[in-house]
Amino acid sequence: MPVSPIDYGRYGHQDMVTIFEEEKRHALWLEIEAAVAEAQSDLAMIPKEAAKDIKKTARPDIVTLERTMEIESKTRHDVTALFEAIAEKCSGPGARWVHFGLTSNDIKDTALGLQLKEAFEVLLPQIDILCEALLMKAHETKDLIAVGRSHGQHAVPITYGIRFSVWLDEMIRHKRRIRNAKLSTMVGKISGATGSHAALGLQGLEMQKKVLENLGLQVPIATTQIIQRDRIAEAVSALANLSASIDKIATDLRNLQRTEIAETFEPFARGKQVGSSAMPHKRNPVTCEKISGLARLVRALAAPALENVVSWEERDISHSSTERFVIPQAFILTDYLVRELTRVIDGLEIDTSAIEKNLSLAGDSIFSEYIVTLLTKAGLERPKAHEKLRSFSVYAKEKKTGLFDAVRSDSELKEILDMDKVNIEEYYNSIREVSRHIVQNAELEYTKTLE
Repeated sequence: MPVSPIDYGRYGHQDMVTIFEEEKRHALWLEIEAAVAEAQSDLAMIPKEAAKDIKKTARPDIVTLERTMEIESKTRHDVTALFEAIAEKCSGPGARWVHFGLTSNDIKDTALGLQLKEAFEVLLPQIDILCEALLMKAHETKDLIAVGRSHGQHAVPITYGIRFSVWLDEMIRHKRRIRNAKLSTMVGKISGATGSHAALGLQGLEMQKKVLENLGLQVPIATTQIIQRDRIAEAVSALANLSASIDKIATDLRNLQRTEIAETFEPFARGKQVGSSAMPHKRNPVTCEKISGLARLVRALAAPALENVVSWEERDISHSSTERFVIPQAFILTDYLVRELTRVIDGLEIDTSAIEKNLSLAGDSIFSEYIVTLLTKAGLERPKAHEKLRSFSVYAKEKKTGLFDAVRSDSELKEILDMDKVNIEEYYNSIREVSRHIVQNAELEYTKTLE
């Protein structure tokens, strides 16, 4: 039985999981051996018949993963096992020329570049789908006034539209980072041992360019025997950063689902989903909690990816074993997190009556900043206005009275500001107007990423 929850299907979408399966890696290695042979033949480095033989043979249905692994159990070297498996199946001169002038990481790192390119091509559209879900919710709630919170305490009013716009804006930045990481990692190398093209000379540079362009990868300026791991570190760090923001959103939603707040609820399959094995009444935010938990794991993967940047001179393989865990897990789990958060946002239930109740929970104390602003505009020095409202707020809370009543009782402030003319609905409308602008600007910024 598999040990990893990814392998037994608890987490991960098959579109992303498939990219990192052994069968896929093996097929890519064969594809690259064939592409190299074809390019070498075009450059008259090996006979055309040899290239045809290799290209005809280097296919997963002929050179099977099982046979390659069987040879590896004896050679204790995966790429040697690969080209031996190809050679034994060649029916012509291909056996002599397979893997000519190459080193193992010419195959492995180039295949990794193809895997990462494909992985980003799966992930980026999912980020767009999440952005669309956030944008839709921002539009739906751009006028929905709610109490804002800082330090877990009631602050001043906000709209849910602003909240969703903040999350959308964050995802837009992540999308740009992910795009940059894709450009950094969609690269290969066909430069031989130590990266000096020692076996093939200047013609090796031409051959590398031809192979990589044919495969749809970028041609590096310089490599050692491996592709430099700052590229991988950039990619995994970008995924870790994205997962941190996803966790932030999930944590906010978990908090907003607390019984005492109860403003939003993640999707819950009524009629069949169980909240608790002991307490039938429970509707727990399990999806958001799962998101937070898996995001911690993705963030933790950034550290080994950064450690892998360090290598002895032209190469060692300390990065290799680590990457077998780090890269698949980082991509599979991040993609899963994006999809799960999208599902939460799409199906999010918003209880407007709870929002209205919470907005009034702190009474008129949430208008303290508003009154300070009005007093300042009316002529009072702001520090003095702030101190007045601070002391009135303490008094109102202790005496369980209203802040406005406390302000009205002050003879000095009565002459400066007529509290009976303070228009709270006008204040709310000002917040709504700002909210509409923020939502519109977030949408425009997102639209730029689609160009």
